[in-house]
Amino acid sequence: MTYPFSAVVGLDDLKLALVLNAVSPRVGGVLVRGEKGTAKSTIVRALAAQLPAVDVLAGCRFACDPLLPDPQCPDGPHEPGEQAVTRAAALVELPVGASEDRLVGSLDLERALTEGVKAFEPGLLAAAHRGVLYVDEVNLLHDHLVDLLLDAAALGTCYVEREAVSVRHAARFLLVGTMNPEEGELRPQLLDRFGLTVEVRASRDPAERAEVVRRRMAHDADPDGFAARWTAQEAALAEGIAAARERLASVELPDARLRQIAEVCAAFEVDGLRADLVTAHAAVAHAAWRGSPVVTTEDVRVAARLSLPHRRRRDPFDAPGLDEQLLEDLLARTSDDENPDDENPDDDGPGGSRPSGEPDGAHGPDDSRAPEGSEGPEGSDGSGGSGRRDGSGDRRDADAVGSGGEEASSRDRTARDRTSREEASGESAGEVAAVAAPYRVPWLKVPGLGDGASGRRSRARTPHGRTTGARAPEGPLRSLHLTATIAAAAPYQRERGRTGPGLLVRGEDLREAVKEGREGNLVLFVVDASGSMAARRRMTTVKTAVMSLLLDAYQRRDKVGLVTFRGAAAEVALPPTSSVEAGAARLRALPTGGRTPLAAGLARAAEVLRVERLRDPDRRPLLVVVTDGRATSGGDVGRAAALLTGTAAVVVDCESGPVRLGLAGRLAARLRAHLIPLDGMDDLIRDYRKAG
Repeated sequence: MTYPFSAVVGLDDLKLALVLNAVSPRVGGVLVRGEKGTAKSTIVRALAAQLPAVDVLAGCRFACDPLLPDPQCPDGPHEPGEQAVTRAAALVELPVGASEDRLVGSLDLERALTEGVKAFEPGLLAAAHRGVLYVDEVNLLHDHLVDLLLDAAALGTCYVEREAVSVRHAARFLLVGTMNPEEGELRPQLLDRFGLTVEVRASRDPAERAEVVRRRMAHDADPDGFAARWTAQEAALAEGIAAARERLASVELPDARLRQIAEVCAAFEVDGLRADLVTAHAAVAHAAWRGSPVVTTEDVRVAARLSLPHRRRRDPFDAPGLDEQLLEDLLARTSDDENPDDENPDDDGPGGSRPSGEPDGAHGPDDSRAPEGSEGPEGSDGSGGSGRRDGSGDRRDADAVGSGGEEASSRDRTARDRTSREEASGESAGEVAAVAAPYRVPWLKVPGLGDGASGRRSRARTPHGRTTGARAPEGPLRSLHLTATIAAAAPYQRERGRTGPGLLVRGEDLREAVKEGREGNLVLFVVDASGSMAARRRMTTVKTAVMSLLLDAYQRRDKVGLVTFRGAAAEVALPPTSSVEAGAARLRALPTGGRTPLAAGLARAAEVLRVERLRDPDRRPLLVVVTDGRATSGGDVGRAAALLTGTAAVVVDCESGPVRLGLAGRLAARLRAHLIPLDGMDDLIRDYRKAG
């Protein structure tokens, strides 16, 4: 039994974003960002149950509308008067491990070439037509699948191309993606393709959290009885969505509001014009949901709060956010509304006012009041209220850390004064060095040819990329190599009795393409945070270099991990993850001081890589050791280095000054690693650029 949408506690922004997309699919979908256990999946599944039922042609696998069938439907052409059936709007879930064929559908290439039959098996995009497509952990999908998914959502059409065979069908759906930012971010250009975004977090209010648990337990104990207590609210919500859809076409968007939207988007410096379009569609949908015949400033305010935060990232390490005071100032300056609704925009809750003449329950997503005798609203996975981040505050904090100004200089002086005492005693001061702006780093690669996850770092055999050869297929044919297939069939045409111009092709002639692209790797950073690094005021430079390498890992779709060593031991500051943002946060807060247990750092890195090989055996590692090579405690460096034999490695030599001991170079020789001098990074970058 699906948990009732109206019974979810809090999450007002998320509820409203979902309802606006249900009212107008042109809004472009919702991306839900939040920590685990915040009812993201529950509320999406609950919404699908409230969508109006759809009429479809009986026997059509592509859910064609009887009143307006798709003229290019693969199951068509459909004749007038064909039997129609009514069914609930579909909820289709895309699993993280889905293949491209599972998403868009697949053609039987063998039958197409050998029998001339266009046999097409619809994918999940066809099943989601006129319903909801839900992608949990969308940030963990392969990039090419996300591209296909968002292209179909934007165009309303799915295209399947396989050499000379082509199929297209309608694919219009409400797209909802959920993700936990701790597990990695979406690329900025993919973020931009989602219409709205909502940041959610569990409520910190004990009373609200208790209500969440109370409702969850009541639902688990008696799902049917719990749902029955919310029947009136659920029916009113469904009626409200249907009524808003009917009003949508008649809602007026005045030129003054359109100029206001354009001015807001320009002031927030969003890239492109998609933000303007999405904000306009969302404002119109919100006006229809409120029952207003015209878009007002309040509708623009709500739409901008949902459509702009994820489009303002200027750096991969920036958190999405919106300066709400700036938004209010812009709206106040550009508003000329005389509508009284704008004077009291929150009279009926955070979602806006009720449509006039509708019952109290039609307010739907913003009505969290329990019916009489019920246990009162919940958030299935243990969820509570919504949370928003103040983008301006995040930027001020980042500027303070990364400025390298007076505050950083003061910290450096303090670290310098204490380091000599610490190195003698072995104690740890825990000073935190600043981080300057990252820069472009050389392209580091793992040698050889891998079979790992798709990415942009090292050479690998991949489903997409440059064709390097052909082979007989070991399973179902996925990517036809047409030239090799023809070459394999050509010598047997006379034996097969060919008399006409056509080529006789049999199954054994088929050849699939072998392609080479690039893979993402596990980049494990092993960073020396001891007093010897801080003593020469180098830690800011070192942190900036590692931050630059983290940025490079983000752009090349790598997983990252961070091992640090200082004092008496080494620790895993960040287990391997796809979230380079988490790595950046740990790096900024990394303290320095104490002795240098280099061997312990290498041994801990070897253990991390051993465990990760069991978890993700196809992802090849790249070890990046950032150190001056000193070792004042922690055991035998040579023995620890032997544990990393066979691992591709790079040593960033942080030693500086006129007299150098060359200890990092000796470590690089032991690891058979490439040595990069930190002080000469700029020269190396120029050499890389000249080379190509």
